[in-house]
Amino acid sequence: MTPVATQNNDTGRPRRIVVAITGASGAPYAIKLLQVLRLSDVEVHLTVSPSGAAVIGQELGLSFNLRQPDLDALVTCVPQWSELPAFELDRSLGQKGDERFFYHQFDDYMTPIASGSFVTEAMVICPCSGSTLSGVARAAASNLIQRAAEVHLKEHRKLVLVPRETPMSVLQIENMHRLASAGAVLLPAMPGWYHDVQRLDDLVDFVVARILDQIGVDNTLISRWKETS
Repeated sequence: MTPVATQNNDTGRPRRIVVAITGASGAPYAIKLLQVLRLSDVEVHLTVSPSGAAVIGQELGLSFNLRQPDLDALVTCVPQWSELPAFELDRSLGQKGDERFFYHQFDDYMTPIASGSFVTEAMVICPCSGSTLSGVARAAASNLIQRAAEVHLKEHRKLVLVPRETPMSVLQIENMHRLASAGAVLLPAMPGWYHDVQRLDDLVDFVVARILDQIGVDNTLISRWKETS
């Protein structure tokens, strides 16, 4: 795991990043994103939908209890096919996290990230399901994830959506166009192959690196195109 550094915040506030996991395929991207953010000095606010928890179980073999989450198990999870060493935490996370890692129930509208008065740097929905995409595009929030995304749009903060579906219908494409027009960044989980791919981990790292670039977190997960040392 490569440590990362974050840019200084002149306001003195912690750099807060909201991360949401929903029910599209691509849970390994979300876990790697959380692991990298955990090594930075960013304050992370995590929320997971029921479908997102189901996908975590399907793709990673990890049972995630939305009401009594094992955050240690989530953040340290390494896929069976990964060639990377186990991720080590520097401290134990409780069910609600710690002073730099917070967990919010997907249906709790009283939590800070539901309000624009709670200042954040950015939000990432990774992976982003088609229903989440639709709910945010129509400003018809049915859970905290969609509400927090609407907050980021109305406050003109960075919102990064990571859909992982193919092929896409015209309606999904229209939803993406609508969100892009509103200021969101659409970053489909489409890994490149030009960074000396040797293993599946490299493909995951490519997508996560592009997400981190969008939210202003320095990283060295991949060899960049024609970059000289």
